[in-house]
Amino acid sequence: MASQEDLRDLLRLMTTGRNKVPMMAAMGRVKSLQAANIRSIADIAKCDLAQVTEAIGDDKAAKQLHTAAKNSIKDPSKKRAAPEGLLSTQAKRNKSAYELDHEPQTPEELEAKLELPAPSSDEEEISKTTIVTNRAPLVLAFAVALLKFTKPEQPLSSRLSLAQAVVSANSRSKAVSIGITKGTSAEDDGWGQGQPKVRVMGREVHVLKRDGYYVGDSGGSNSNQESSAANSGVEIPGSGEGPDSTNAAPDERDNATMDGSRWAVSQSVTLKKSTFSARAIGIKSPSDARSLKQELISGNPELRDASHNITAWRVQGDHGGIIEESHDDGESGGGRHILGILQSMDLVGILVVVTRWYGGIMLGTDRWKLMTQVCHDALSQRLRVAGTIGNEALWGLDLEAMRSTNSSGGSIGAGLPIHQPDGARSYIMKAFAPSGDSTTKKKTGVALEREKERNLGLLFGALELLFGSWVEHIGADELDTRAWSWYVQVRPEVESGAAGWGGKGEVKLSDILGLRRKG
Repeated sequence: MASQEDLRDLLRLMTTGRNKVPMMAAMGRVKSLQAANIRSIADIAKCDLAQVTEAIGDDKAAKQLHTAAKNSIKDPSKKRAAPEGLLSTQAKRNKSAYELDHEPQTPEELEAKLELPAPSSDEEEISKTTIVTNRAPLVLAFAVALLKFTKPEQPLSSRLSLAQAVVSANSRSKAVSIGITKGTSAEDDGWGQGQPKVRVMGREVHVLKRDGYYVGDSGGSNSNQESSAANSGVEIPGSGEGPDSTNAAPDERDNATMDGSRWAVSQSVTLKKSTFSARAIGIKSPSDARSLKQELISGNPELRDASHNITAWRVQGDHGGIIEESHDDGESGGGRHILGILQSMDLVGILVVVTRWYGGIMLGTDRWKLMTQVCHDALSQRLRVAGTIGNEALWGLDLEAMRSTNSSGGSIGAGLPIHQPDGARSYIMKAFAPSGDSTTKKKTGVALEREKERNLGLLFGALELLFGSWVEHIGADELDTRAWSWYVQVRPEVESGAAGWGGKGEVKLSDILGLRRKG
């Protein structure tokens, strides 16, 4: 049986160094290794690589872990010393936890590097899907998807960092409650004091403002787009809908800018031959809204030929209060619907134009879902064109790392440790395996990775349908409050206490869809 010291050493090996992983991922791997009777660093070093690979189910991670374990138990006296002249002060300095590994040079490169699978809109496929996962990555997925609705000004890198902060705080609380970890938390000891907080899934997390972080600041190009949702229920214009399509929508991504104004453009979505897209731009006055709308439509023949150009805008008045306005353009209730989205998100200084090309088939209430989807997409894409909408981008602070890397006092230095977005992305991309039994044919590593990514897209689709059905009716704050209870209702069932730590179970995506607002 492994000692507490063996467990601590093994976790330290996995969560530090070049190939470090989040604590929750490390705990999951330790549990898998223990199930294979591999309980210490020495055990890993003595095992064949194949045994480690079979235990944790990840070829690349197993090789890295096996090599690290062997290196850690080498005789230090046999290590060859580097010439003293080659060891500069800079080389000896530990890398700040604030720094991102291989951080790109521009915000655009960072956001592109972190791209996640696009949310699926195929409700039929979502409802038939069951995934196998443990609880921590499900919390991570919930938080990443939720922040798109409650804090749409945050870029993907911030959403991943904030979501990981929630997961880490919850994991530590759980570890203490079941006796795996003892002692007070870094927050209880005063670390992070003076830093601002935000609420995510009902939990307050300390944050660091990313002053000056803007995406697309050098121009209005919309080259960094989210992956398109290619599925049987929703089609992307240009993929071909048939020669009989009415008011077929052109590819709009080439016209993201007009006369120096920087419009953010959503992915276009098609259902039953009706196509929807949305544009968003910052404004300072009612006259801005009216002139920009007129310039947009007059300068784009495809918009002039559309069935409807539905608009809504909100600005701060000169003497306090908010001035707002909406127009249906023949789509009854459409302007009020879009204005309600801006109100629920408490967005000010923004104009949204939703365009519809009618396909000849009535959509009923489905049109509201599609309008909501393209609105949220345009507001997210706005980050790629002009930075944040009235708020700074944020990092989630890693208070436990802050405590461990500072030897004395509760002061905060310049190199504040953050929850790394690339680590959170790596974790979430590999966390959602397909459900199956012993008769299911074993997939290759590449095929399994692709299926996990596909499952993540389906999970994001289910979560966006859930959050989208509620946000206009209860607002962003209440949506954040309810998100945790929804997670609790669908999370995988595991053993209670320490035996269930890191345990996996099934999650039926139909259960998430069942939580949507009725009517």
